[in-house]
Amino acid sequence: MDLRKLKTLVDLVSESNIAELEITEADGKVRIVKAVPSAGVPMAAPIVMAAPVAAPPTAASRAAEAAAATAAEEAAAEESGHIVKSPMVGTFYRSASPGAKPLSEVGQTVKIGEPLCIIEAMKIMNEIEADEGGTVTKILVENGQAVEFGQPLFLIDRRG
Repeated sequence: MDLRKLKTLVDLVSESNIAELEITEADGKVRIVKAVPSAGVPMAAPIVMAAPVAAPPTAASRAAEAAAATAAEEAAAEESGHIVKSPMVGTFYRSASPGAKPLSEVGQTVKIGEPLCIIEAMKIMNEIEADEGGTVTKILVENGQAVEFGQPLFLIDRRG
């Protein structure tokens, strides 16, 4: 990043209500933090820090992560059958409201389309339904835990 651009960014932070600014470009990363004035002390100049940009994940590291995730899913599937996966990123809840009875329990028999849990995404509560019928043998996520897309949530034994 050239010095004129850096000076412009420092001036922008100094003259505005912005407390912190971080910019990432191909040639590096810059973080500008405005010093907070304390009583009786004049305001210091903004602090400028530059750090090298982390290399993007390589194809090999992505393949290793995918292989580890697949191995974990296969191990879980061997344990008891069908895996119900999260269709979205959000927060997992076992019940429709705090203090309410959980929508599903270990040992409960569920039918296709029956609600298993709620995933909150962007302040919207989404009911997650069973995509296979059977007996819930394991709940793989804790109540209130953040979940990722495709993350295993439940194990369902189809024989149940």
